[in-house]
Amino acid sequence: MKKLLVILLAILIPSFAYAWDQRPNQPDSVCAAFLPYGKITDTAKHDTTPLCRQGYFIQHDNVAKIALWAAWDITPEHVNGCVKRTNAFVADAALSANKRSTPNDYAGSGYDQGHIANDAHQSWDVQVEFESFLMSNMSPQLPGLNRGIWKLLEGSTGAWTFTRNHTLIIYAGDIYTIGKDKVIGANKVTVPNKMFKIMIDTQTKEVYAFLFPQAENQGNDLTKVQVSVADVEAASGLVFPLPAGADKKAKPALWPVDFKAVAAAKKTLCKGDPGND
Repeated sequence: MKKLLVILLAILIPSFAYAWDQRPNQPDSVCAAFLPYGKITDTAKHDTTPLCRQGYFIQHDNVAKIALWAAWDITPEHVNGCVKRTNAFVADAALSANKRSTPNDYAGSGYDQGHIANDAHQSWDVQVEFESFLMSNMSPQLPGLNRGIWKLLEGSTGAWTFTRNHTLIIYAGDIYTIGKDKVIGANKVTVPNKMFKIMIDTQTKEVYAFLFPQAENQGNDLTKVQVSVADVEAASGLVFPLPAGADKKAKPALWPVDFKAVAAAKKTLCKGDPGND
């Protein structure tokens, strides 16, 4: 009986590994809209694979098995989507087994499978929402970070997009040292010691930057994690393209946030949607 069970599991597990149909990785040119100011430069020259999805573009570190960086946009049209969260975490079939993480790597580790390109702003299309759960878009995040101030900034970017009616370009990713930082799981997924997010208003050309330590209980004051783009570049070894004339050393005052307005609009938009009853 035990042998039969093992055989059945061996047959079933691969079928569950890709529970939804993954689309092939797209050419980098398809994701050019997410990098309108030029390419992000990796001065440390990590071993990476570019992954172009409909909703975001990632440079995936094949050794650390997390995203070095990701780029995407949040538009007024897409900031509110009606596709319910699926939690469809799955290994990325575009990466070979020795270059990717799986959900099992995070099991029992104490770390969340933390989105880089967040699900809420990828919920305007079913397949796009599924693709937000590819493990290549995840990094280990302590629960207090992922569900705390990191989530607060995700919500704030959506509110800023909606209330200002401006598209935002987002750069986000992980900061880590391979061989020094902690790893989790059988695939030795590197736990970043910091995370970053940069946002650019495509109309006003204003730029914000944030740097998050891998730590619990960071409160809800975004000004405490706000830094300059120059600070993120110094910490990450990446060079970020910005609009002409943008000051990489600036740290401008944050825009006001109106969470109620964006929540009310989503409720109205998704009213009657069977997926959001």
